[in-house]
Amino acid sequence: MPPYRRIILKLSGEALAGEKGYGIDVDVIEDLGNQISYLRNSGVQIGIVIGGGNVLRGAQGEELGIDRATADYMGMLATVINALALQNVLMKKDLDARVMSSLSLVQIAEPYILSKAIAHFEKGRVVIFAGGTGLPFFTTDTTAALRAIELKAEAIFKATKVDAIYSEDPNKNKNATKYATITYTEFLSKNLKAIDSTAVSLCRDFKMPLILFSMKEEKYLIKAVLEGKFGTTIKED
Repeated sequence: MPPYRRIILKLSGEALAGEKGYGIDVDVIEDLGNQISYLRNSGVQIGIVIGGGNVLRGAQGEELGIDRATADYMGMLATVINALALQNVLMKKDLDARVMSSLSLVQIAEPYILSKAIAHFEKGRVVIFAGGTGLPFFTTDTTAALRAIELKAEAIFKATKVDAIYSEDPNKNKNATKYATITYTEFLSKNLKAIDSTAVSLCRDFKMPLILFSMKEEKYLIKAVLEGKFGTTIKED
């Protein structure tokens, strides 16, 4: 039996870009699809919340003179692009994958409805949640926390370009402390930035574990979910 029955996987848009830094790296998304397929076939129910930073972030829109709310909606649309790309990869691997959006985009995605999402899980489908929360000023980290709590997932796994949570930026301070585990309260009190603080606060209230790990490790997702061998876990004492 796998260690988790149901998880939420949080993917940053930048992670999909690979070394390119923008757009979608074909090799990265293909490898990701293979690992998701392995996990699903191992019996893990998987919901995926995907970011859009490889296309556009809200903060970038502000730099272009676009007001923040509009820029955030543009970022939400970017997450839909990534979700559709990932869905296509998974379906080519004979996985039934559905995109559910917080925004109304009925031609390309189902609306997010809790009961439908649960039904998809029970039928063995992978569910990709796009459109963020559907509201500006909230990150996709917060979306992942909300979906995990609503759907009674057992943990959130966040795949990023960094290998763990550190006390400081390890690129600026080589003596920065690397955490294997850290409590929600300690993470928030130290004002660490690896995961959005609103998401961490929600997870603390509902005792939802958060595991952050690097996509650069070979078979990173399989190792994180099935073996729990690397990264940082945020949890209670």
